[in-house]
Amino acid sequence: MSATRFTYLGPEGTFTEAALRTLPEAATRELVPMVSVPAALDAVRGGEAAAALVPIENSVEGGVTATVDELASGEPLMIYREVLLPISFALLVRPGTKLSDVKTVTGHPVAQPQVRNWLRAHLPDAVWESAASNADGARLVQEGRFDAAFAGEFAAATYGLEALVTEIHDAENAETRFVLVGRPARPAAPTGADKTSVVIWQRDDHPGALLELLQEFAVRGVNLMLLQSRPTGAGIGNYCFAIDAEGHIADRRVGEALMGLKRICPKVRFLGSYPRAGAPASGQGGRPLRPGTSDAEFVDAAEWLARCQDGRG
Repeated sequence: MSATRFTYLGPEGTFTEAALRTLPEAATRELVPMVSVPAALDAVRGGEAAAALVPIENSVEGGVTATVDELASGEPLMIYREVLLPISFALLVRPGTKLSDVKTVTGHPVAQPQVRNWLRAHLPDAVWESAASNADGARLVQEGRFDAAFAGEFAAATYGLEALVTEIHDAENAETRFVLVGRPARPAAPTGADKTSVVIWQRDDHPGALLELLQEFAVRGVNLMLLQSRPTGAGIGNYCFAIDAEGHIADRRVGEALMGLKRICPKVRFLGSYPRAGAPASGQGGRPLRPGTSDAEFVDAAEWLARCQDGRG
């Protein structure tokens, strides 16, 4: 395995590259752009890279399905950390292009919902066509295939373009969450402000099936931060669920919740426990734990049960 190489969703100039360069370890790695999320992750699976940074969630559009589906299937991988990056777009054009000249625009599919209102107000007749990434859209503009691309302003210099308009976003404080993914290994030690990600499959479809899964978290005081369904490919109505929960697998409440899921689900894929980006290290992401859900209380309850079983209750 190449321990000196990180892959990311390319080409050069993507928000993913910008997010990757915020990590201290990126300064000592070879950063290799890939044409797609599956290609970036397959490089890790094949030992060509130690890790890959890929987008997984946007605060406007929601989950990045290509990443979620890729992590749910294929050879298992594990999330080691996450990065939050504020997102604001620039309209990149070839030098000399005026706004009235823009008839075709491009960008990543996740970008379109974040600039839809701006497009309606300023370029109502422009035709949108999606690109593999925002930076790839900039490359297509450079080649003359589109008049403009929505991308990071920092991508302009890479592709010889100009930022005709900057600070474009329909939603204030928009962010994209990226995850650094590697091959499975022992999770890092808990920090006190962690997140655990899993994908779970139902055994069968029946009334209350999803409630049964969620109760494994609720009765142990584990807060969920993300819940999204994805089709399994086995037919209409067959879904798996990607879940982000507050806490670390080493926390008793989280570990027992995962054991409960393993008992009632045909398949549970553990995607990792890792530090939450931007969260204070105290209890449960800055919130006090609910009574009865601390590790000490789980240990005390287990010791009480043992005493009862031994006739020492």
